[in-house]
Amino acid sequence: MVRHKNRYIVTSISDIDKEENTPLTLKPASLHVAINDKVQQLYGDFGVAAIRAGFTAKYCNEQTRIAVIRVRHGPHRFVTSSLPCIKTIEKKRVILNILYVGATIKQCFKFLLVYQQRKFDQFCSKLKTD
Repeated sequence: MVRHKNRYIVTSISDIDKEENTPLTLKPASLHVAINDKVQQLYGDFGVAAIRAGFTAKYCNEQTRIAVIRVRHGPHRFVTSSLPCIKTIEKKRVILNILYVGATIKQCFKFLLVYQQRKFDQFCSKLKTD
């Protein structure tokens, strides 16, 4: 039996038309389809066949606009290079930024914990009163 290594990609999704504080209604399946279509456009059938095994959108949070994507090690380069090129998901104009690429989902959630704490501290520093 062969062990397949995975990579987990943490991305932030920014909606151009909405404010940053409003929740983003996004399904993991629609993110999966958008990434699959962009890889098809950039790399053709070879890219889609390379990422097909083990490729899923594991986690999408509407409030924090964070998504975690799992893909096999090796073809993860196709996904990471195509993520910044995605401009629309479900007919919404979006910008995707790669925050972190990790080998385990546990490390990704550790990163997210620190990232969210930093964002919370930035939010609190902008408040005018206690």
